Amino acid sequence: MKEFKTALSFVILGLLYSSAKAIPDDEFAIVEDEDADYQVNERGPKILWPYPTFVKNDASYTNTRSSNNYIHNQSRKKYSNKKDPRERRYYPFETSHPQSPIVEMMKQSMAINYAPINGDIFDFLRDSYPLPKGHTQPLEVYDYVIVGAGSAGSVLAARLSEEKPRATVLVLEAGKPEMLLSDIPMFVPYLQLSDYSWPYVTEPQPGTCIGSEGKRCYWPRGKAVGGTSVTNYMIYTRGRPQDWDRVAEDGNYGWTSNEVLQYFKKSQRSEVKKYKDFPYNGRDGEMIVEGPPFRTGLVEAFLEAGRLYGHRTVDYNAPDGLGFGYVQTTTNRGHRWSTAKAFLRPHKRRRNLHILPEARATKVIIEPKTKRAYAVEYIKNGVKYVVRCHREIILSAGPIASPQLLMLSGVGPKDHLKELGIPVIADLQVGRNLYDHVCFPGVIFKLNTTNASLIEPKISTLPNLIQWLQYGDGLLASPGTVEAIGYLKTNVSEDPEQVPDVELLSLGSSMTLDSGGIFRQSWKISDNTYYTAFGSLSGKDTWSAIPILLHPRSRGFLELRDSNPYSQPRIFPNYFTDSKDMETMIAAIKYIIQLGQSKAFQKYGAKLHRATYPGCETLAFGSYSYWECAVRTLMISLHHQIATCKMGPQTDPEAVVDPELRVYGVEGLRVVDSSVIPRTTSAHTNAPAIMIGEKGADMIKRTWANVVNNVR
Repeated sequence: MKEFKTALSFVILGLLYSSAKAIPDDEFAIVEDEDADYQVNERGPKILWPYPTFVKNDASYTNTRSSNNYIHNQSRKKYSNKKDPRERRYYPFETSHPQSPIVEMMKQSMAINYAPINGDIFDFLRDSYPLPKGHTQPLEVYDYVIVGAGSAGSVLAARLSEEKPRATVLVLEAGKPEMLLSDIPMFVPYLQLSDYSWPYVTEPQPGTCIGSEGKRCYWPRGKAVGGTSVTNYMIYTRGRPQDWDRVAEDGNYGWTSNEVLQYFKKSQRSEVKKYKDFPYNGRDGEMIVEGPPFRTGLVEAFLEAGRLYGHRTVDYNAPDGLGFGYVQTTTNRGHRWSTAKAFLRPHKRRRNLHILPEARATKVIIEPKTKRAYAVEYIKNGVKYVVRCHREIILSAGPIASPQLLMLSGVGPKDHLKELGIPVIADLQVGRNLYDHVCFPGVIFKLNTTNASLIEPKISTLPNLIQWLQYGDGLLASPGTVEAIGYLKTNVSEDPEQVPDVELLSLGSSMTLDSGGIFRQSWKISDNTYYTAFGSLSGKDTWSAIPILLHPRSRGFLELRDSNPYSQPRIFPNYFTDSKDMETMIAAIKYIIQLGQSKAFQKYGAKLHRATYPGCETLAFGSYSYWECAVRTLMISLHHQIATCKMGPQTDPEAVVDPELRVYGVEGLRVVDSSVIPRTTSAHTNAPAIMIGEKGADMIKRTWANVVNNVR
């Protein structure tokens, strides 16, 4: 693969060599090592930081000026007739910096509903999952049918198909296989607006996502072989031990922190310097976890600021790792390492494992008298198929699609299903519990130092692409600019134990790095909100830390829109309906301001940006009312939804599955994904979903341990 990428880089370079700019000798960024403050990557060559310097008599400069003048003129025409002066001032920020044509084509190839007239020149980079040799179509019957090839489903498929006598496994996945372009960590925002994502949106609610398009929060979920592990920010966090011990204390046997630790370790291959050989990390698994090969100097300022306020620099995944630390990611030498790469690609030639991309499950067929699930209905290429199952059907479609599919199949709240004319198989509280991690990206510091942070025109260049292809490092290896994580227990917390209620994501820039381009668009923040609040930061060096509410008290729900499987469900997040959540968020905002104003950031001349949000103009900057208005305007989801298929003991009236993930009242049906997590945790949900896949596979194997494969 390395040789292929190297060859590809030279092909691209040969095709578009004229777009590469000469890089001045002093235009470099430093790769920072965990063991020293400022070290250059050991492989030798410096990391290119191309911010092209044009000479006025250079033809490229003249062409660029001409192009930019045209864009300015078009923008000026667009806004010249606007009566509102705030709208007229948008036009300076709608200009774009000169970019490499190859990078622009790459971005376009990931756009939603992309259909080029002459074909996608990058399609040959897409992975494929053909049926094993000798099979021209799927079987009529399998031992296991898994719906969803995401973070949990990929693990399940690999584990259930590995042992002898080998069971037959079918994986139905609505999305496409991933491609080389989706491996670029910095391209996360493009993926969340592409055909690799389900574009879910919430229903409008008072005081929620006021500054988003249509006043709806955007909830993209992975739609790919690999699921959300193909579209997320690749951040690897497990949660605190207390999180899982409390899950077990609720009556969920087998889910203590010590019991789930073995499954975290089983799938992990830690390549994190200094920490990889510690006993709580796995070394032999398939899921590679490493530190990103590129970071800005801002990460050191963040960690130093943390230490000034008493926060240790730690491995935050350690059992005692409450503090600040470098971010750990599911990447392999600077390339996204999805669950598809880790668990499916190495085994796609197994004769007993059939992976069917672009196949959308629409219903689980359950025998109404015996209450046994025995088949799955799915659509592929516009044709409806039914596949039967001997042992179990496992839903691993995620926290939105799994409850949706259960309800479409007659498993859900009785009154809701009857209202839609769906025959009731089991009356369970599917979708009635919904928690999510909500955050606020509006605490931004302007820096009085050039080349201190990541800015888009420095990133999307052909030299950076070549470097990433060849070495897996450079600016494109940054996971959406995330560089470090900090855990806080605010003064609002009432938890008797040392459990954080807030997580901070320290960025190597801020949401303004591309002057209102794809980053804020991937969060569906409206033009009016963004340009009014942050337009003046266009092209400026900035730093931001994003506070995440880890344990919200506010609880939402989701339900079917109708009985059509192609209709998106109605989602009601109910963010900040409990006042304690807002108190916690504002306490976190004020703490970030303290960090940014500390001695550690003063060498960058950091100054807090005083944003003016539409609808908040009359409120005193920095007051509680101001920050509440700002949060309700600019809140975004981290896409960590849980509990929609809540796990719980039989005595829990809200439980959908038991501690072995079997759906109550239905035989032969389990849910194995993050939707079963019953209470909030301090984790991003990708690592827990992989753990759940590992644990779920073991529970299923134990159930069928005495079954001989050829006995029917």
